[in-house]
Amino acid sequence: MKIAFDAKRAYHNNRGLGVYSRNVIRLLNEYYPENQYFLFNPKQKNNIDFPINENTKEINPDTFSGKIFPDWWRSKGCINQIKSLNTDIYHGLSQELPKGIEKTGVKTVVTMHDAIFIRYPELYDWLYRKIFIRKNEYACRVADKIIAISEQTKRDFIDFFNAPAEKIEVVYQGCNNIFREKVSEETKAAVRKKYNLPETFLLNVGAIEKRKNLATIIKALAFSDIDIPLVAVGNKTDYVNEIHTLTAQYKLEKRVFLLHNVAFADLPAFYAMAQIFIYPSQFEGFGIPILEALCAGTPVITSHGSCFEETGGNAAMYVDYSNAEEMRVAIATVLSDSNLQKQMISNGHAHAEKFNDENVAKNLMTVYN
Repeated sequence: MKIAFDAKRAYHNNRGLGVYSRNVIRLLNEYYPENQYFLFNPKQKNNIDFPINENTKEINPDTFSGKIFPDWWRSKGCINQIKSLNTDIYHGLSQELPKGIEKTGVKTVVTMHDAIFIRYPELYDWLYRKIFIRKNEYACRVADKIIAISEQTKRDFIDFFNAPAEKIEVVYQGCNNIFREKVSEETKAAVRKKYNLPETFLLNVGAIEKRKNLATIIKALAFSDIDIPLVAVGNKTDYVNEIHTLTAQYKLEKRVFLLHNVAFADLPAFYAMAQIFIYPSQFEGFGIPILEALCAGTPVITSHGSCFEETGGNAAMYVDYSNAEEMRVAIATVLSDSNLQKQMISNGHAHAEKFNDENVAKNLMTVYN
């Protein structure tokens, strides 16, 4: 089988969409090496380096117009190249398919991650929303199959885009296996020194933006006698200014550490050293840091609702994402009960097996077949 991918995010995105894209490519290479894979990359500059096998080929624009206008090539101009490769399936990994793909005879799959841009329009530029809504509407209409990364996402695309339920398959994503590997004491010590980390800490991972509600954790610490620092790892946004104001207001400047350039390879050590991983996000399509924490053996506190009960299962503790008092009680409860910690870690390892590489790869190939 010849399978082509929209690989823009795989080559140019360090956040969730990029992680998902690279993971899909890795898993299919590992478990189904008999196929041929084509990675459609609109730009050859500033690529993220990730390993590909001999059966996988990067495809770039082959025309002058495609090279000059890479976004146009990705959204429409790549059609002739898709056909010329005798592609069996084209998979849009990030909620988009190229215009006209339905006329090529190539079967199509599109992955839908979330509809946050519909639920919370105030978080997005109006023009971006308008364009992206149209792209999602088109993809839902012409795709032969839609992959939703959670039951929550499936419901959203049925409700907001009238996507036919019979066309949608829920295929949970996994996470990189580095989070399943035991981190040595030497590695922990090296990472602790590299980032000047405190001996014990609470951990939050994800873009430091308003929807992730880092402020809830800070308020929980401010109104309690919990004397443990908080380390937040993620890309910097304007919301960081609010966090700095909040930590100054509560005199927590020496107990809240914001880190914006942490190497991916160092993240397992962060999880392994953390007392608790806390993820009070308002809404996500899947919440991959929750799964990373479960794999690493870290107790998890996260939010009620959205997809979080799917990702965290019976291993996590759930609170209202905006309720600092609930958060305070949850943190104190987990920190004070070693038996509860052990049970959460054990349940986490068991639940994480639902998202192991073999299951994810098999479920993807079932959709393709």
